[in-house]
Amino acid sequence: MENQQTSLQQIMLNFGLYLGVTGILINVIMYATGNIYDPHWSVMVVGLLVTIGFIIYGIKQVKEMNGGLLSLGEALKTGLGIALISGIIAIVYSLIFTNFIEPDFYEKMAEVSYQKILEEYPNFTDEQIEAATEMASKMSGPGVNAAMMIMGSLISGLIISLIGGSIMRKKED
Repeated sequence: MENQQTSLQQIMLNFGLYLGVTGILINVIMYATGNIYDPHWSVMVVGLLVTIGFIIYGIKQVKEMNGGLLSLGEALKTGLGIALISGIIAIVYSLIFTNFIEPDFYEKMAEVSYQKILEEYPNFTDEQIEAATEMASKMSGPGVNAAMMIMGSLISGLIISLIGGSIMRKKED
């Protein structure tokens, strides 16, 4: 049992690291191409597909390790572990990015948000624009960003592993 627990932790760690590093690579590409402030919708789709792939493959590895047997609990534990590790890596990268690589990231992001509001809602009054901008600035920053990243990572990990585990689970006959 101890060997199985170690292997499960190793699978979560490995796939969490792979997913985290892949997320960093996607962000570096977005930064290098100048799309960090206004990414195309396809970036989210690619990120989601990569997340699904790593979590499902990690769950598949656990199933193979157990001789073809998989409980929903094991699938959930594996998926959430992978998501948690990749989320922590994303937070560390985000802190490095916003403190050293692009220290004025949040200010530039606020400006992009302001311009989007002006374009998408031309009938907004100055008070409405100010309220929207103020709300956006309250929702940005390292603390809120880290909390939202970890919550988003865990929620997506939960959903993916719940669906994948439900499909792949197999009990002893």
